[in-house]
Amino acid sequence: MTKTNGLNASALRDRLQELAKREGIHQWDLGAACSDDCSVQVDRGEAKQLKAAQRSSITVRVWNGDGLVGITSTTDLSEAGLEKALTGAHEASRFGNPDDVPGFSPLATAPLPELDRPLKQRRGILPLLSTLREAEADLLARHPAINSVPYNGLAESLSQSLYLNSDGALREMQRTQASLYLYAKAEETGRKPRSSGAVRLALGSGDLDVSGCIEEAVERTVSHLAYRPIDTGSYRICFTPEAFLSLLGAFSSMLNARSVLDGVSLSRRESLGTSVAVPFLSLHDDGLHSGNIGAAAFDGEGTPTRRISLIEGGVLSNFLHSEATARAFGVAPTGHAGLGAKVSVGPDWFVVSTTEGVSSGHDLDHKTHQDPFVLIEDLSALHAGVKASQGSFSLPFDGWLVKGGERISVEAATVAGDIRTVLNSLLHLETESEVTPRGVSPHVWVDGLSITGEA
Repeated sequence: MTKTNGLNASALRDRLQELAKREGIHQWDLGAACSDDCSVQVDRGEAKQLKAAQRSSITVRVWNGDGLVGITSTTDLSEAGLEKALTGAHEASRFGNPDDVPGFSPLATAPLPELDRPLKQRRGILPLLSTLREAEADLLARHPAINSVPYNGLAESLSQSLYLNSDGALREMQRTQASLYLYAKAEETGRKPRSSGAVRLALGSGDLDVSGCIEEAVERTVSHLAYRPIDTGSYRICFTPEAFLSLLGAFSSMLNARSVLDGVSLSRRESLGTSVAVPFLSLHDDGLHSGNIGAAAFDGEGTPTRRISLIEGGVLSNFLHSEATARAFGVAPTGHAGLGAKVSVGPDWFVVSTTEGVSSGHDLDHKTHQDPFVLIEDLSALHAGVKASQGSFSLPFDGWLVKGGERISVEAATVAGDIRTVLNSLLHLETESEVTPRGVSPHVWVDGLSITGEA
């Protein structure tokens, strides 16, 4: 990838080595990120917000002679700021937690995977503003009931990530990314306003599927105009790919070794190798997937990104790991760590698929199925309505009651259940998978979930 006026990794490493030697520091590492962003929002053709920002941050960790770790973060990238961060981390190491001492990833100098993510030319604020104005006007003209696009935005960014350590690791990457979201509001006389929208991501703003985003926003919004209440009861459910990935993401702690060690996960150490879902479900985390616009070649500890099997044939096969959790489990880090005061662990890009050679025994298709079912398009209030360590959820949703092929928008309702029950009562995964901003998944069918309609 071509260089920009970002951080110079080699110069930064050399300066840190010099400072560390002067301070008597023998072990240190550094994670750095900088970005150059611009974004626009509009309101009926007028510029609502134009924003450009340059952001930089550095996190430095230092190990003292007793093996304890101190950490400092700063946005001051000057030589004086760097020196202050290094000495500050060294001083903080005296108060390090002896029961939680991270180390360097053993894979921090391993070869990195090749990523086909060419840097794209950024267009700047005025062209972005022009594009968004046109998109808003086009969307408003598509249907008489659509009276505003209250939430919208078009953004592009260039970012750079670094990881360095005193053992010779030097990781760096740059990437460009652009995003567009259009969230429309429609209203008919005597009826409640209805809203929906769409999102598109690309490597550059010139590659965004603007027309596709408009079409989807219109289709989703208009489809919710003819809404009706739904009776409270137990229903057969079909989750759209985005909705199912949202639900999985809300319970990702069951796949997270850090959460397991902290005792805040549904899983335990001994859960590995046990059945957690129906045999035809498999789940991978694949941060390198071609559909992942924001793919990174390494994590916060410098560990290379790779595809990892989490659930294979319904059996829990792996957890997501940092260096510390991998050491505790006696395995290799998986490339899912974030550098911080306490190293975090999180998923990159979920890929839901049908286990090869295993059939669900059903042939369900949300486009043609005639018996009544509820098609859930979007889940809301995921932070408030999910008890991740208990497995339960109760979430408002947008969707339709489908009868004989006719879609009836649900006025207001919540869906409730337990993620363990859901994974073990899946009926079917449709054959066609979709790439979404959250990952990859087909439509997923579940039986017997409780829906509470508006009283």
